[in-house]
Amino acid sequence: MKAMKYIDYYQVLGVPKTATEKEIKQAYRQLARKHHPDLHKGEAKAEAEEKFKLINEAYEVLGDPDKRAKYDKLGMNWKAGDDFTFDPAGSGGFTYTYQSPSDFDLGGFGFSDFFSSLFGQDFARSRRAGERTRKTDYQGEDVDAEISLTVDELIHGVEKEMYLSAPNLCDACQGQRFTRQGLCRSCGGTGIIEDTKTVKVKVPPGIHPGATLRLKGLGGKGYGNGPAGDLYLHIRVAAHPTWQINGSDLEAELFLYPEQAVLGDKMQVPTPHGSVQLKIQPGIHSGQRLRLKNKGLPKGGNAFGDLYFTVRIDIPQNLSQDELELYRKIQDLRRR
Repeated sequence: MKAMKYIDYYQVLGVPKTATEKEIKQAYRQLARKHHPDLHKGEAKAEAEEKFKLINEAYEVLGDPDKRAKYDKLGMNWKAGDDFTFDPAGSGGFTYTYQSPSDFDLGGFGFSDFFSSLFGQDFARSRRAGERTRKTDYQGEDVDAEISLTVDELIHGVEKEMYLSAPNLCDACQGQRFTRQGLCRSCGGTGIIEDTKTVKVKVPPGIHPGATLRLKGLGGKGYGNGPAGDLYLHIRVAAHPTWQINGSDLEAELFLYPEQAVLGDKMQVPTPHGSVQLKIQPGIHSGQRLRLKNKGLPKGGNAFGDLYFTVRIDIPQNLSQDELELYRKIQDLRRR
């Protein structure tokens, strides 16, 4: 039996044990690009090679449902300490074999003894079988993107041109990450090549902030006869110079002259849905809120939020002598 150091593959990729397949894949791609040895020189290159090897090894396990299940099941035995001695008699029926890391070439970066002891022979056979039976048709990757829309665009809809970085399968390794020469150098072992493209997106009227649009076929292109992936567009609302945005409600200030507040008035006020007439009740005071129902942002189901005006009393500037005299009379009346 061979004692060796336990490797926490979840920690290597920086993901929790509850991570989804998509989260694991995203973490792997980011780390593989960051630590690819070709991007480093000198001592940093040597460190990157070791890190790159470990990242690929972690993804080789966590990115495969069967290997991940085996790893998770045996993980309970490693809680006793960092060093673990494989014992087939107490390992739930699994048999471990050891092969030299050179048998699993990563283009110069071999797997660790820890990995080889868990998956050595099965992995070698699966790699050789994969080279013979490799599929040629793959669906393209789905793409997540965010788009910020103005208040007017959310309400009335818009067509926009977007520049997207869409992941496509690497032609050199067909997305398998490995070639017969080892780890694919074209994609850095990620199986993916980033491709920048321009797409036109039509956003329908009445879309609400936080919504997600699925645009079929606008994601990464498929490989062979595989269909293209989809674009998942997450809707955000852009800041507005007039309206304060609070969920699907809007807020703004309404400035009144003193005589309007005292006597009341009817006035035209702007809303995102067009100008409307607002009735000001006599005696309204500063800080009071007025509500215009259904004049806010879309909130789903053909419904809209509300628009709130907060009243502010505005003292007019450059008053005429006649106006000043009237204010003096009011002042005198209030002093009696």
